Amino acid sequence: MRRAVREEDAEKFSGIVLQAAPAGEYDRRVVLLTREAGRIACFARRARRQGNPLMAATSPFAFGLFRVIRGRSADVLLDAEISNYFEPLRRDPEAAAYGCYFLEICEFITRENNDEASLLLLLYVSLLALEKETIPNRLVRAVFEIRTIVTEGEYPGLTAEEEQHLSTDALRAHAFLTQAPLQRLYTFAVSEQVLQQLEWLAARKCRTYFRHDFPSLRVLETLMRDSCTGDNVRI
Repeated sequence: MRRAVREEDAEKFSGIVLQAAPAGEYDRRVVLLTREAGRIACFARRARRQGNPLMAATSPFAFGLFRVIRGRSADVLLDAEISNYFEPLRRDPEAAAYGCYFLEICEFITRENNDEASLLLLLYVSLLALEKETIPNRLVRAVFEIRTIVTEGEYPGLTAEEEQHLSTDALRAHAFLTQAPLQRLYTFAVSEQVLQQLEWLAARKCRTYFRHDFPSLRVLETLMRDSCTGDNVRI
């Protein structure tokens, strides 16, 4: 017999929606990245019904405070107070594609009950950076990829080959992006040559660390092939 859901049993989590998928006729299964409990998968009942406030609150990129009841077999999302929907990012197809890739990375590498506070902050400032026209999306991607591996404690540093491949300016940029406080992470600019070197480095590190085929990355790279040419696109 299913225990009744009681609001007084709910716990509050600050976080962001990584994924939302239909569940049953009207519900949604939602994956959250939270500061307090790492990754949480929960069900939002009747969230797909028109007019239900959870319809918008359970869409990817929604950031805020979520009230969740932790159950034995499933967690239930009761309600949410959303402070940022990242609307400018949603309206830009290219930026949204980058953002979806970042969300998928976070879902892939996180675990329940892990301390993911630093990764959540990294994701948040990176999505804000995608909204800014002054920062190239390609730079945001390279920084996010490398800094994610650093944040997870798996970054091995530069190999001798990588140091030789990088220019002095690229080495300076690499030192900054691996060490800077997250709030200042996207406060530098680079030349096209340095950007290409950082993209090359990020691709190498991702192949070694993630070892995973991200569907959202295939979508992003298809979009980039359609919109730009050759050397600026990483395959």
